[in-house]
Amino acid sequence: MISLRFPSPRFLKRLHLAIFLGLFLLIGAAAIQSHAQEPDEVVTTDTSVVQLNVGVVDRQGRAVTSLSRNDFAVYEDNIKQSIQSFEPTNSPFSLVLLLDMSGSTINFRQQLKQAAIRFLDALDPEDRVAVIQFNAKIKMLAGFSTDRKKAAYAIDITEGVGETHFYEALRYSLAELSKQGKGRKAIVVLTDGIDTQMRNADRSAASKAQTDEEAIAAIKPDASSTLNGVLTAADRQGVTIYPLALPSGDPKRLPLPDPIINGIYSAARTRLQTLADRTGGSLNEIHRLDEMFRLYAIVAASIRTLYTVTYQARTDRAHDGKWRAIRIEITNPELIARTRPGYYAK
Repeated sequence: MISLRFPSPRFLKRLHLAIFLGLFLLIGAAAIQSHAQEPDEVVTTDTSVVQLNVGVVDRQGRAVTSLSRNDFAVYEDNIKQSIQSFEPTNSPFSLVLLLDMSGSTINFRQQLKQAAIRFLDALDPEDRVAVIQFNAKIKMLAGFSTDRKKAAYAIDITEGVGETHFYEALRYSLAELSKQGKGRKAIVVLTDGIDTQMRNADRSAASKAQTDEEAIAAIKPDASSTLNGVLTAADRQGVTIYPLALPSGDPKRLPLPDPIINGIYSAARTRLQTLADRTGGSLNEIHRLDEMFRLYAIVAASIRTLYTVTYQARTDRAHDGKWRAIRIEITNPELIARTRPGYYAK
């Protein structure tokens, strides 16, 4: 009688594993051989869309709003770019009206509201406006709409005190603008620029400073990762930022100045200037509260004179983190174009 012995479960497990590994190696070798036999490698090019809001004036500083696509030439790092799309000055904007409702604005809240409501009337009727307020919290009071009554009501009900989370509010605004898809975009923000979290970091950096110059050197305003994160997000969407700087953040008006306080306030004002310069906007300093009405009107007029030019940059170093310099030329040499000076390719 023949005795049959079946393999043990342990033996079968090892056998299955050996078969699996053999098949895996066989398939892998075939794939490598197949790849080696391919005559052509697939070459990919990295592209990035750059959107510019461009203001054009004559030698007397008067806005020129009648130009066409053929009047513009765009250069990135001195290389001429092909314009992908062009929008004239009467194309609508998606715009965030960002209002500082921290404790530093409570004494002139009524003037602030009146000036912001007048600003709405100065915009193009087709511009879509959202109203966002910020202090320690950021709150959307009215979503993007052409309904000016809705936006005015949102401005009228703004209230609050407490800390100033300015840069968090900018990030929130940029995120909301990103949901609007492609198109012309801007942020108009009324603030003193003294962000609570940034102020605390600046105070720590300047803690050993003995002079104003030492404090600024220690803080290094433009080196802030928070600021540069906002600028990168604005670059990606082509968002222009217009800060209206309240007198409560003016370093020249400090009642009890010392090197650390001077450093903090000077750094905050420098960052507001950087936000404007890097995005192609303008910093409007409010020296007296009754100037808010006039400056809001100036910003509204500026927005209504912007062209939008889009090009697709093609480069082997698209995301190397380096600076890309942008230059706009107009066919008429008597005209002057202004836009953001460039961007970091991130």
